[in-house]
Amino acid sequence: MISFKSGERNLLTDVPGVLVGNASNEELKSGSTVVTAKEAFAASVFRGGAAPGARETDLLDCDSLISNVDAIVLSGGSALGLDAAGGVANALRKRGKGFAINEQTVPLVPSAIIFDLNNGGDKNWSCNPYQQLGEDALADASPEFSLGSYGAGCGALTADLKGGLGSASLEIQFPDNKTGYKPTVSVAALAVVNPVGSVTVPHQPNFWAANVEFADEFGGLGVSSSDNGLTSGLPALKPVVRQNTTLIVVATDAPMNASQLRRLAVSANTGLARAIYPSNTPFDGDMVFAVSTSAVESGRELIEEAGRELVIGHAAALCVSRAIARGVYHAESAPGDRLPTWQQKWGNRYNR
Repeated sequence: MISFKSGERNLLTDVPGVLVGNASNEELKSGSTVVTAKEAFAASVFRGGAAPGARETDLLDCDSLISNVDAIVLSGGSALGLDAAGGVANALRKRGKGFAINEQTVPLVPSAIIFDLNNGGDKNWSCNPYQQLGEDALADASPEFSLGSYGAGCGALTADLKGGLGSASLEIQFPDNKTGYKPTVSVAALAVVNPVGSVTVPHQPNFWAANVEFADEFGGLGVSSSDNGLTSGLPALKPVVRQNTTLIVVATDAPMNASQLRRLAVSANTGLARAIYPSNTPFDGDMVFAVSTSAVESGRELIEEAGRELVIGHAAALCVSRAIARGVYHAESAPGDRLPTWQQKWGNRYNR
């Protein structure tokens, strides 16, 4: 029988080889997050929202010549935040990391951004700060990282609460049927939660993702007993609907090629719909990156392999929903905030 359990850290870095780094500027109320590894890794992407901001994501198309990338950067700052990837690329090049072309080394760093320019932070800079934030986030990359108001989640907002940086993981135990597949597969998600919609039931502390929670990881309140959930009409939305986007990275140590990772990203995207109401809207630039840290193996039976992909995709979607809720649950208050945190609004009454 197939079984799931939470990973040791309950973070994206439970996938062996994955590292995450954060850099934030409290006055700016913004920051950047870097996902990387010791070796270049296979990746793909799925865009669910209609208002994306991204760089080098065409590299991740299934028909691209390039099969591996060196890092993925998630950042605040809207289009200005795309400079964070430049800082990461510069730093990687100094380390000799990247795609070798004759005597040159070119780091490949796809990235995506959220809009956090109207969150109460001081955006009157004279020099774009995101390149340095990207470089600092790469320098911070390690197996351990904080959730909530850190990195690209520093200034994130939902419709009615502060957003944040969340993560969750699962270990999948497959039956030992002597097929040569790994019997234990790690799957995890990282989320920068900044949607036009809501992550909690209207007028309740309960998260939409409550039915997939593991071990009270975002309060243990369970599903809402109120009848004002999906039948109550449209949940709360941001008053200025063009200032949004939720960004996701899902990772696994199951060997997957670009086509398989594309399917994994599509499956993982369903986790947004279970945790954010509404999601993938015309005013969100929602994007899901999917990465594998293991080399693809050949000679697999197509149907059997697709069956494992189904399980891994389902686990990824569960991790996405949990990561979204955890990002909001762990958000911290700061001077100048325009929305309360979940802890400020509900924590004193419902924390266990």
